[in-house]
Amino acid sequence: MPTINPSKSYITEYEGIDVSVGFENYEEIKKYLGIAPEKEFEYDIALIDVDSIETFEKFYIKTCEKNYFVTSFDLYSLKKGLEILNGILEPINLTKILFSKDILKEDDEYLNFLSLGKKVIWNENYRVYFPIDNGDESVIIENQRVAKIGIRKLSSQYKESLYYIVEDILAGEINSRRNS
Repeated sequence: MPTINPSKSYITEYEGIDVSVGFENYEEIKKYLGIAPEKEFEYDIALIDVDSIETFEKFYIKTCEKNYFVTSFDLYSLKKGLEILNGILEPINLTKILFSKDILKEDDEYLNFLSLGKKVIWNENYRVYFPIDNGDESVIIENQRVAKIGIRKLSSQYKESLYYIVEDILAGEINSRRNS
């Protein structure tokens, strides 16, 4: 959960999902939860919002099973994302999640151009586009205002994009359950 210099670290439950705020690394979260350092988390999935190369390194993102590069094409978002890519020292596989008003091949090509020479290996077979239109944007703002996750009012394209990401994240889990 992104915060601006939180005064304390804590974990809260939000609609059945544990959300941690203000932790620097996994070890701090384990300590907070009373889990011995050598023990594993009991979570099936952890979503980590990385906004700096320091966070990338402290949470060992390069060792994660799946990694996504989420950006819109505003200057601030691209700059922050490229700062992280510039700091990556070993090749890493990333899947693009792009927020864009129009789904344009040129947006994808522009990101490829900006990331030339970086240690990123883009998943060329799979990328997810989220439309940025006034309808979805107002639903997102309303969700933030009421502190709820409301999906019904989002556009069908936005919901499909969410579905594809969840399907990708859970693909290994779904396949292992089918085989057992």
